[in-house]
Amino acid sequence: MQIAALMESSGVKFGTSGARGLVVDMTDQVCFAYTTAFLQYLQSQALITQGMEVAVAGDYRASSPRIMKAVGLAIEKAGFKPLNCGFVPTPAVAAYAMQRNIPSIMVTGSHIPDDRNGIKFYKPQGEILKDDEQGMCSRSVDFEAGLFDADGSSAVDMTWAAETNDAYTEFVQRYLDFLPKNCLQGKRIGVYEHSSVARETLKDVMQGLGANVVCLGFSDRFIPVDTEAVRDEDVKLAQGWAAEYGLDCIVSADGDGDRPLVSDEHGIWLRGDVIGIITAHFLSAEHVVTPVSCNSAVEKSGYFKSVRRTRIGSPFVIEVMDELLAEGQKNIVGYEANGGFLTASDIAQNGSILTALPTRDAVIVPLALLLASIQAGQSISELMLSLPQRFTVSGRLKDFPTKLSQQKLKGLQQDMGWLSDAFGEVKNINETDGFRITFISEEVVHLRPSGNAPELRCYVEADSEQRAEVMLAACLSGLEAWK
Repeated sequence: MQIAALMESSGVKFGTSGARGLVVDMTDQVCFAYTTAFLQYLQSQALITQGMEVAVAGDYRASSPRIMKAVGLAIEKAGFKPLNCGFVPTPAVAAYAMQRNIPSIMVTGSHIPDDRNGIKFYKPQGEILKDDEQGMCSRSVDFEAGLFDADGSSAVDMTWAAETNDAYTEFVQRYLDFLPKNCLQGKRIGVYEHSSVARETLKDVMQGLGANVVCLGFSDRFIPVDTEAVRDEDVKLAQGWAAEYGLDCIVSADGDGDRPLVSDEHGIWLRGDVIGIITAHFLSAEHVVTPVSCNSAVEKSGYFKSVRRTRIGSPFVIEVMDELLAEGQKNIVGYEANGGFLTASDIAQNGSILTALPTRDAVIVPLALLLASIQAGQSISELMLSLPQRFTVSGRLKDFPTKLSQQKLKGLQQDMGWLSDAFGEVKNINETDGFRITFISEEVVHLRPSGNAPELRCYVEADSEQRAEVMLAACLSGLEAWK
């Protein structure tokens, strides 16, 4: 079976971060095929050898255990050893595998609803990039007779070896070793647990550094928390918790624990592309790589030697970070609007080393934010005022087919229509990823189809939060007419 053909027939396709699709389409056979193609591709590139271990982990979605078994079966049939790392954050299994120079696979749909899931693939060196995806899609996979039923379900039992807890314990220790002992003593931190696989990690790291932790909002049902489009109920919950418990901040993450969600002391959720600036500055980064959609305060701050802009998605951020490494640069980091933070090079601080982790990390961000506020003797809300005041907000239209999004955005090349009527004369247009329109007023509207779901995303930037909210409402209203 050709993987490229399987993508079309199954509907399970690569997005900005791994292969994703509806759970009903992610049959055991489809997941087996993707995993086999991944291993074949790594072998063709001489990145792995027969008998090597492959680390596997998953999030708390109802479908993840089944898919993990299908992945494990594919690993076993391909002549490798599946290593069950259990239910841990994506960066935890990635860091564990990279330290051992082995590949890893994370079963997760990140923030998308529970009726969907996905698989993230990691080479021994880190995330697969877009060229690697093409290499996987060119593979052809054969199935052993009797391995699957007619509906694609596995016809054989997959028995895991005993689960190892090492990926989890090493990930927690990564931060306890890097930061000073009891550096969060006196801080009262809420951990919004919901269904994030990072909830135990966040609690153990914060407590391990001396914080008083209040656990909030546990759920045994999957909740699709999107750090770029926070639900109204989560906005209300955070503000209520902050007032009720007297918290210094609330920390959380999305489903697979690679995108942070952090609030100030008032329970106001903070934008990932703004706290990314604080995190990079706290870590003494010299070079920052960030997508074109992120807040322009990163350039205006003057904190960094260089800022490079990319298309949206961690593979594109990683590609440019790799270019900087090849140039001999040091202290290189990246971050995205979703809050995911990546370190391309080791970070040295106070005699300790935070080893490079070139994949999204949701733990270092709240830690850096808290410690930066402690060093400045300020609350988190006060610390945020130290940055150039540019405000970004974002929204999305669900159930908006990708083809329709592309068609409508192409039409903007000929006529800006209601956007010009609403925001005035256009200064320039950046088509690095979608349409990022800067108006003469320096206000920004950025429209792009989601790479993970049938959604049209909208990002706006202005010089006040109120103006940004007004702009977003106007944009979403205008976009609704496109349906």
